[in-house]
This record gives sequence, structure tokens and C-alpha cells, in this order.
Amino acid sequence: MVKILQRTIVDPFPDVKKKSCECAAKYAKLTPETFHMQSESLIKPLMQTISHQHSKVRVAVVRATGTVIQYGNGKSVDDVLSHLAQRLFDDAPLVRQAVTEVVGSWLLDLRDRYSFFHKLIPLLLSSCSDEIAQIRELASDYWRKVGLQWQQENEEDLKDKLDWSAELSVHYPVGAERPGLGCRELMFRNLFKILPAVSRDITDWVPATRVKASDLLIILLFHAEDHITQHMELLLSTLYRSCSDEEKTVVQNSVKAAELIGTFVEPEVSLKLILTAIEKSACTAHLMVLGAVIRGSSAQALHPHLVTIGAALALPDTCEVSAKVEYLEQLLLCVQILITVCGRQCSEINLPLLKVLVTILSMTSDRELENKVEKTVASLAAAEDFENSLGLYRLHIRQLIEWVANTQHEWTKYSVQHLQFETIITQSGPVLGDSLDVVFPVLINCFQPSKDPEVRLKLFTVLSKLLLNANETLNSQGRFSSYLETLVRDILVPNLLWHAGRTAAAIRTTAVSCLWALLHSKMITPEQALGLYEDLMPKVIAALDEDSKMTRLLACRAIGAILKICGNQLDPDQLNKLYPELLKRLDDSLDDVRIAAGRALSIWFQCVGNDYDRLHYKSHIEFLYRGLLVHLDDPESGIQKVFLDVLKVGSSLSPALLTQEIEAVKHKHRSPYYCEQLLRHIQEPSGVAS
Repeated sequence: MVKILQRTIVDPFPDVKKKSCECAAKYAKLTPETFHMQSESLIKPLMQTISHQHSKVRVAVVRATGTVIQYGNGKSVDDVLSHLAQRLFDDAPLVRQAVTEVVGSWLLDLRDRYSFFHKLIPLLLSSCSDEIAQIRELASDYWRKVGLQWQQENEEDLKDKLDWSAELSVHYPVGAERPGLGCRELMFRNLFKILPAVSRDITDWVPATRVKASDLLIILLFHAEDHITQHMELLLSTLYRSCSDEEKTVVQNSVKAAELIGTFVEPEVSLKLILTAIEKSACTAHLMVLGAVIRGSSAQALHPHLVTIGAALALPDTCEVSAKVEYLEQLLLCVQILITVCGRQCSEINLPLLKVLVTILSMTSDRELENKVEKTVASLAAAEDFENSLGLYRLHIRQLIEWVANTQHEWTKYSVQHLQFETIITQSGPVLGDSLDVVFPVLINCFQPSKDPEVRLKLFTVLSKLLLNANETLNSQGRFSSYLETLVRDILVPNLLWHAGRTAAAIRTTAVSCLWALLHSKMITPEQALGLYEDLMPKVIAALDEDSKMTRLLACRAIGAILKICGNQLDPDQLNKLYPELLKRLDDSLDDVRIAAGRALSIWFQCVGNDYDRLHYKSHIEFLYRGLLVHLDDPESGIQKVFLDVLKVGSSLSPALLTQEIEAVKHKHRSPYYCEQLLRHIQEPSGVAS
């Protein structure tokens, strides 16, 4: 009979295969006394047919296999396990259901089932995460029955645990139903055999296998509860690998598994292992696991370890190790989870957490991530009962500056610290005005000509932005005026000196830009401007000859602003040294520079005081008028109008001399229109009076 079935099970005709499987199952049930001696010979043909293309054939083979082993030799379980495991990935739900029924019945009724628990339990529990609800319910029902049966069979051994089974000393997952004692005990006793296999499968090259293994891992940890403590090293090494998986489902399941570790394992154990790994070589997966463990823990359990966590996250080897967005996002997520779980308790570690957030802001250019960080800083401030993030910066601004300033003498373009410094002084807003005494020494050191040029370039850009909004930043407390001379003499002037090279030219441009921002902020008093004039003006005049159009333009504007502040306090020699340089810029290739130079000359005329002897300096005035009149005949009407306005302002200096010069050149102009307008202005009573 068995020889016939061996042949018919592998028959090419599908219906013959199905009928043969039914016959094999019936034969096994009817002859249990002798069948066990021949059952092994049917295993090979059944396994050859289990992957048949027809799903009904596969279902028949699976069910027949279950019955043949049930009534035959239990040793054959090892021969069929791998084949049944493959059928759990079958596309046909009926096949997966059949596997679930067979494995469930073996766990309940197989004579040698105790020997195979560690092999069969993973197969049954894998069905608990099946995509079909009916199969999930079937597997869960079988598992409850298996646990209850085992509990009843071992009631004497479980007597003490049955009395205390209702008590839980852990923070149990919300909404989750605790498995029965029998199910939990089965898992406790078999986990050390199951876990290594799951660890291997979760890094398998087949994506479906990795997903299945990650689903199973959650179920195993949920049942094992605090017994997973003894398997922490294996679990963590597994999760570090699986959290780096390309499959999102595997990563999501791994994070859920890590949350269960946080729920069931004492933080003293789990955090020690995770933080040690982070300190040795931090990576995205380490932070992902840490965040999940913290999320799974309770605030009460975490509280004694907050300082350790904060210190570990703020270490340079943790928060400065990578500028990749995915790494920084996980680092940010760890901080967010800490704030969410621990709330007000985070006030104990708000400084290290703020350092982490400042570092993330410093290292990313991703706008979405920057927005998330700013919201997190606000959340951290709220935990300290501050209205906004400024309260947090006000509390720690000096400590933050000292933190980054410790390495200021070693800063290069590759250093994170100078980026952190820039972030601190830009994010602290009006708080910065309280801390100028610690900020300026750092600025002076960083702007020395011997320092890294790229660091200076970046800092000049930041400083310009701060100066443009000085009343809300540097001068928020009205104390900035005492640092103005330091800013000009120790920072701007040294960087305005000419040095060869494009980088040096770029630095001069940013320095002039910074000077313009300072002048534009209107914080310099006439007394300060006069005191700085001799140090500053020669450097700005030199910038008028730069190759950079922007530098020349800003230099013209800066000269105009300085003249406006100084008013008529400048002596004639200072004025006479200045105007020839501005006249040169009237021939600039860029019209904007020409206009800016013209407007600066207009202010120059207004600065001429009564001590300027018109007769003695007649040659200077004559030279200046002639230079301006040339541009009154410019091809561009807009330029002509600008210089007409300049000459109208300058006509008050020596109306007679200007009239004489106009008459001398009027006939040479393409059109006498603007010359006549200027003459009419001079001859008007108001023009003469002025």
C-alpha cells in the first residue's frame, strides 16, 4: 500500500496527487499500530510534491503530511520543517491556513511535541502576523490552546506563578492583552533556542524572510517579557543590523521590538549596553534603537538615568559624527522622545539636550529638519516653563559660548565648533545683547588674519546679518556702543588690508559688507566715527580699487555713510584727500558704482564747513567741478539726472566758479539742457543764498 502511495503522490496528474494524499491520511488513521514503521517512506514523495503549481495540491500535501507524521514517526518532523516554513510564504491563503492547522495540531497532539516545541512554535507564531485576519485568528486560537494545555500538564511546577500571575511590575504596552501564563512559560523556556535562528533570518538576503522574521521577533519579545534581559547582547546586535534594512517594514518592526525592550528590561541594563555602543561608534541604527527603548520605557524608570543619556547624546563622537540627514533626524528623534516621555524631568538635562539641538542646526542645510529642531527647542523650553526658546538660551548662553570657545584656537573650515558658534549667536536673538563680554573675545580671535579664511568668511556673513538687525540682537540691551571701536579696529580694519588671492578678496568684500551693515544700523556716534576715521577711511578708500564690483559699490556707500555721520567735523585736508578717490569711481564700468560715488560726493559737499577756505582751495574745487561736469553729458539720462542733483548740492560751495566752469564746457556737451538747468538753479535766489 505504501509503495503504491509513493508512486501515486508524485504522479503527473494533479487529481491523482490529491486523491493519493487523502488516501495516505486515511491509511495513517486506520492503521496507527503499524503505520509508524512505514511513515518515513512517504515523507520524500510528499516533500517533492509540496511545491506543486496548483494550490489545491499543495493544501492536500500539507494536510497529508500533518496526518502522516501525527500517526507515524515523529522524527520526520525535522525533514518537513523547512518545507512547511516555505509554505508560510505561499501566495495562496488556503495553503498558509493548512500549514497553521497542521503545526497547531502537532503542538497539541504530537506524541513527541515537547522535543519539537522550539521548532514548531516559531512556525505557528509566524501565522499570528499573517495578512489574512482569519489565519491570524486561527493561529492565535491554536497558540492559546497550546499554552493552556501545557499549563495544565505542568500545573504543579507553575503553582507559585499561577498565584502571582496577575501582578505585573512593568509598564505594560497600552491596549495590549497579556498572553496566558502557559504561553509565556513556553516562550521563556524555548527562547534561547528560537532567538538565534530569528536573528539569522532577520538579515537573510530574501526580503520576505526578513519581514517575517521581524514580525516574529515582536511576538517573541512580547511573550518573553523581562526574560529577554539575558538575551540583550544578541537582541541588540540583531536590531542594529535590522534597523539599517532597506525594507521599511523590517525597520518599523525592529523599532517596535526595541520599544518592547524598553518596556520589559530595566534601563540600567539596556541603556548601559546601547550607550556603550554609541560611545564606541555611533550610527543611525544605534540612535534608532536608543530612541525606541526610551519610548518604551516609563518616565519613572528613566529618571535616574537622564543625566547619563543627556551626556552621551551631547558627546562630540555622538552628535558631531555625521552630517547625513538620516543620522541627524534620528539624533533629533531621541531628544524629542526624551522630552515626550520625561516632560518636566528634562529640565535636569536641558543644557546637554540644547547642545545636541544646536549641533543639528549647525550641521544641516535641510530646511524641514531645521524647522523640526526649532520646534523641539521650543518644546524643551516649555518643559522648563519658558514662554519660548529665548528663555532657554538666556539660561545657558554663557555656558554654550564657553562650550564652543574651548577649541576656538583650533577652528578650521572642517570644524563643527565654529558652525555651532554661528548657530548660537544667530538663534539667541536679543539674548545676545546680554553676553557681548563672552562673544566678542571669540569674534576677535576668529577674525585674526592668520585664521582660516573660510571660517572668517562665514562669520562675516553672520555678523553682517546681526548688525542689520542690531537692535534685536547685538544691541538689544543698548550696550553695543562700548564694543564698536573694538569691532572696527580689531575685526574690520585687519580684514580690509590687501592680500593676494581670490579668498583674500572675498574676505575684503565681506568685511566691507559688514562695515556697511554697521553704518546702516546708525549705532555709530559722530564722536566714534571721528575717532575711527584715520584708522578706517584709508582701508575703505583702498577698497574702491578692488576688482569686485560689489566691494567697490559697498565702499562708495560706506564712505557716504561715514561722511554723513561725521558731518562738518572733518578738516579740509581730510576732505581734499577723499574727493579725488571718489572722482575716479565716476568712470567705473558699473553704473551703480558711479551713482554711489556721485551720491557720496553730494554728502562730501554737505560736509564742507566754514573753515574750508574757498579761495585757498580754489584749485581743488575747480578740479572737482570739472570732474562732475563731464558726467553731466553722460549718454544715460538717469546718470545725468544724478549728477545734476550732485552739482546742485555742490553749487553752494562756489557758485561763481561753477558758473564759470559751466560756461566753459556748455558748448562741448551734446545738449546744453542740463547745463542750463544747473545755471538756472545757481541764479535762483535760493541757489544764490545757499
